Formats: sequence, structure tokens, C-alpha cells
Amino acid sequence: MIVLENLTKRFGDLTAVDAVSMAVRRGEVLGFLGPNGAGKSTTMKMVCGYLTPTSGTARVQGHDVVTEPMAVKAAIGYLPEGAPTYGDMRVSAFLRFIAQIRGFNGAEIGRRVDRVREMAALDEVFDRPVETLSKGFKRRVGLAQAILHDPEVLIMDEPTDGLDPNQKHQVRSLIKDMAHNKAIVISTHILEEVEAICTRAVVIAHGKLLADGTPEQLLCRDARHNAVVVKLAADQAADIVAGLAALDQVAGVDALGDPVGGTAAFRARPKAGGVHRPAGRRFAQVQERDARGNVRGTRPYGRSVPQNHPGRCPRGSRCVTSGSSPSANWRAISRRRWRLCSSSSFWP
Repeated sequence: MIVLENLTKRFGDLTAVDAVSMAVRRGEVLGFLGPNGAGKSTTMKMVCGYLTPTSGTARVQGHDVVTEPMAVKAAIGYLPEGAPTYGDMRVSAFLRFIAQIRGFNGAEIGRRVDRVREMAALDEVFDRPVETLSKGFKRRVGLAQAILHDPEVLIMDEPTDGLDPNQKHQVRSLIKDMAHNKAIVISTHILEEVEAICTRAVVIAHGKLLADGTPEQLLCRDARHNAVVVKLAADQAADIVAGLAALDQVAGVDALGDPVGGTAAFRARPKAGGVHRPAGRRFAQVQERDARGNVRGTRPYGRSVPQNHPGRCPRGSRCVTSGSSPSANWRAISRRRWRLCSSSSFWP
């Protein structure tokens, strides 16, 4: 539904977008990621027909943005950065105005406005001037105008910017509900948002497309993704590291600097393609033991609790004792000894 072919934009000697090519299909929610000045907004403006490409082109539902800009603008819904509106208009009047611009007449205007009023949750501000609204509500008014004509292509520049947590949840749910029959492109700096609602993500920097894949595929490119940081007593570290490295799904164990205060830190990395997260599993199980070595309880580390983890380590499993918490991110109870049970599903 959206096709970019060597799309390029130059401003004098500055190349803001450099020969970007990609396609977005129906049913995809594409997260457009990159630092400030990467070329995200410029690319979106060219796709929407607000900027003319220096070279290359883009097509939206078969319409070329260079030769058919009006057809492209009629086919898309666009939420630009800052959600510009007419501040002196009431929300209701502004949305009716947008409906008229989109070519609706008579009772259809009321139906369209009532629909987006409910979708964007604008009831409490519907009769207030736009200029009196909070940043979050202004953003929701901008979203409402973008979806008023129910476009099949939706392009949004940071749609949740300025929203409180409840509003963000509502907007993300709305995007997911609309995604099945639309092609949606979202520019964002929020990685959590990409993981929550995007089916695909691309990374752009200095105007060039650097990466393209699902959010999980992009995360897996980082050697630290799903790695576990373990802090161990330095005098016991060699045996423990050897035990961790022997696990089937561990790619390697790296030392994180020199030991400090008798404690050494290591990062255990999973093998590529060996990480998955079935329900009911955690990354690791750590057993608390008393001075005699008896199991006092099991503390899980990670995201969810396994259904049938044993109360003590099974016979033949490789269990090691450390003098501190097995994770720098885990709130350990001081002055207790823990056993890291490698027989549990260390990598879920």
C-alpha cells in the first residue's frame, strides 16, 4: 500500500533522506525509529505529499506522490508532529470543518464526527476551544482528524507524545484495533511503544535505512539482548562460569571488568535463535539455603513463574553456590547464600 523507491531529499548540501526504499503492506504497523535529525519526519512529509522529493518517488495505493499529490492526500490520514489545529475553533467545529474538507455532506458529517469523538475519547472536551486543551487532548484531536475519513493508510508522527499513561494505553489499543485493514506507519522514540503495537520496525540514521525487521529480530542483534548479569564471589567464579558456559543455550559468558570487593560480575549470553518465552517460565531459578545447605525457598528471576519447579535441585544437576545475588538488577537479600540451579530453564 506504501512503496518507497530511492526516496531522496536534499536541502542545499544537506542530504536529509538518502535513497530510502521499502514497502508497507496492509495489516502492518511499521515503527519508524531513529534519533533526532535522522530523517523520519522528512520521509513522512514526502510520502504525504507535503514535501517534493529531490529524486526517487513514493506511491500510496498506486498513486505517485510527485505526479498525483492530491490523490495521495485523499488516500491517507496524517497526524503531523505537534498535531497543528485551529486554536480558536471548538473541537466539535474543527472536526466538522475537517469532515467538510474531506468531502462529506449532510448527516454523514455528524456520523463521522460522532464516530471519531468516541474513538478518541473526546466527550469531556468536545465543546471547548482547542487552544484551552492540554497537550494530550490536542494530540487526540489531531488523531481524530487523521482517522475521520477512515483512511486505509495512516501515517502518524509520535502519536502518543504528551499523553498520560491511560491515554497512551487507549491510543495504542485504538491503533491495534485499526491495524487489521490498514497500513500504519508510526514515528516514535519510545522503544516500549514499538514492542507494544508494531509488527515491524525500521531504523533510520543520517537519512539512510539501517535495519528492517520485526521488533524481536532487531532486539536480537544486540549481544546483550536477553543476557543475564551474574555477580559471584571472585574465589568461586571460575567453576561457576564454567558451569554456565556448559549450558546448551548459552553462547558465552563474558567478564564485566575486574573484581571489586571480592565480587566478580559476568554476562551470560544466549545463543542466537535459542531464546523464546513460553508462558509460565522465568529466566532462572535461585534457591535460598541456610548455613547447613538446606533449601529454605526458591526465588525466581525473570518475567514469570514456572509451574512445577522442584523445591530442591534434582540429582545430577549442576548447582553452584555464590556469595551474592545472581543478578545486578535483582533485589537480593543481603548476608544470605543462594544456589543457582542450572537444571531449571535458565533460558526460557
